[in-house]
Amino acid sequence: MKGSLVLDLGPAAAEVARLLDGVSDDQLGDPTPCPGTPVAGLLDHFMGLTLAFTWAAHKAHIPESGGPAPGGGAAADLDPAWRSVLPQRLGELAEAWRAPAAWEGEAEAGGVTLPAEQMGVVAVDELVMHGWDLARATGQAFTCDPVSTAAVLAFTTEAAKPENADSRQGLFGPVVDVPHSAPPLDRALGLAGRDPSWTPPPA
Repeated sequence: MKGSLVLDLGPAAAEVARLLDGVSDDQLGDPTPCPGTPVAGLLDHFMGLTLAFTWAAHKAHIPESGGPAPGGGAAADLDPAWRSVLPQRLGELAEAWRAPAAWEGEAEAGGVTLPAEQMGVVAVDELVMHGWDLARATGQAFTCDPVSTAAVLAFTTEAAKPENADSRQGLFGPVVDVPHSAPPLDRALGLAGRDPSWTPPPA
């Protein structure tokens, strides 16, 4: 689909933005489904991925200086202004990928270069998976629109194939068995190494 919108990141980005209002300051140190990553670290990761994938859509290089730097997923590095900055970055991310040119050629994010159509799907996957992580960690409901769910399920299904074991290292954990009759999002979560029934451990 060269030169046309392949997937709208808007619904997934809006769902993550909605969740932010439900995150209290006293939850920032709470665990998430990502081992070793507390809520603050997950938010810092969102701060970074929104920048990185926006730059990818614009085919822009990461600024060496003089501009904001992506968050690396460290709780201690979370920008104190995240409550105002992150919703803005989520909106900018969705808008960047609405440009047909974003889906053309190649795009680079996090040191990885992919066909732009694949990179856009990776961006949706990041929003959906980590949106679910944030919702579970903070006791909120998570809703994923059908189009994004289908895209993420297709992506995680491909990544779970034995021949792609090397490329999924560092991206997903071991596959969690989920019944084929389970909802599509639950199946995608399992293929991405997440247990759909995950709940925070007792305090």
